[in-house]
Amino acid sequence: MRSFLTAILLLTLPAAAAAAERAPPTATLVKAARLIDPRTGTVLSPAAVLIEDGRIRRVGAPAEVQADVPSAARMVDLGTATLLPGLIDSHTHLLLDVVVPQEAQVRRMTFSGEFEPGLLLAVAGMTPSARVLLGANLAREDLDSGFTTVRNVGHSGIDGDVALRDAINAGRVPGPRMLASGRKIIASGDYIQGLNPAVASSIAEQEFLFLDGADSARRAVRANAFYGVDLIKIAVDDNISPAEMSALVDEAHRERLKVAVHAGSLLSIQTAIDAGADSIEHGNEATDEQLRVMRAKGMFLDLTPTFFDGTFWMRVHAATVLSPEFRAELLARDARGGQRGSALVQRVLKSGVKFAAGSDMGWYLPGKTRGEASATMFSALRTCGMPPLDILRAVTVNAAEMLGWQDRVGAIEPGKFADLVAVAGDPLADISELERVRFVMKGGKVIRNDL
Repeated sequence: MRSFLTAILLLTLPAAAAAAERAPPTATLVKAARLIDPRTGTVLSPAAVLIEDGRIRRVGAPAEVQADVPSAARMVDLGTATLLPGLIDSHTHLLLDVVVPQEAQVRRMTFSGEFEPGLLLAVAGMTPSARVLLGANLAREDLDSGFTTVRNVGHSGIDGDVALRDAINAGRVPGPRMLASGRKIIASGDYIQGLNPAVASSIAEQEFLFLDGADSARRAVRANAFYGVDLIKIAVDDNISPAEMSALVDEAHRERLKVAVHAGSLLSIQTAIDAGADSIEHGNEATDEQLRVMRAKGMFLDLTPTFFDGTFWMRVHAATVLSPEFRAELLARDARGGQRGSALVQRVLKSGVKFAAGSDMGWYLPGKTRGEASATMFSALRTCGMPPLDILRAVTVNAAEMLGWQDRVGAIEPGKFADLVAVAGDPLADISELERVRFVMKGGKVIRNDL
């Protein structure tokens, strides 16, 4: 028996040695011509980052860092590129990919606008499993474009984003680090109104949790907490009372969950502020006084600028046939979006309120991957007058703080995850460089390297 075991051992040793040789090294040295620190705005040139076991160990000039590099470390030389922290999209809808209908269909629908038909097709026309697989594909596309962390805020079915998050964390599918919110909480009667009453409830309850009073607000939070969500997302229009909103925030904080509030009107924003929400999503009509109060309370405004660049509606309709009248309507929509966005961005910059930025991308943009579509928000913010460094902060250090993950992501600093991206040019001179990410690393693993 002993000789048999010895023979087996001798046979397996070469295979084990070969496997050890194929295993990735635990240490990696990444070098680049420049490294931007969004927190301070300083540029380190040249720069080196030493990574061990998926986390950043040291950052500095190559001559200094190389003294600590293990002999078996892997070297990644990015040449003349600019190194940045992995990007964070703080407002995503990864299980939704709305394809806008043709003009005739838009006009005859009982729904309002182009969004709800696509939402209905996702909820009623796809099985939950098919929807998660769609989300997995879109998540990979986001990662390829440099979004190494995302916060998914609704439109994912009952627990689709939770399942996708867990699959990514387990290494079963590739994707960014992900915070999941589960079902969006809304007031009864919001969204996909006018459905056939025979099927309305069963369809809507797959996508939303309904709020009718303070007790139901607490139950909705607990229902999402049951599935292991990372945060609570509620859509607040002027039909949700302060008592309902306060009960929801209180219950969420009791569960140690942050609350992200979809709020656009003056009244809904005030309701969210008074209740102590953690972030206000969109905030289109926020006044100077509301922004001042948010700043005093440490609340975040999560800007969703994709609609601000004056071209969004024409881009989503790029593959449809447009009558002259509908084209004029779309151009007018885009013009209004640009005006509102510019006004909001200037108020935000003046106020000093904490802010992040998320794409709010749940749309199919013809000719673009999900990641490429999400990245259009950078140029949109620049069009509205935001300086490039503030844009970079909004999708790195600021977003990390809003998510409560400032100890993990958002900066290239020792102890944080080795989530890095690189671009060929200088994003502080041309923020559109972030739309052309050439290198992506997540947790020390190279996802993409076109440099």
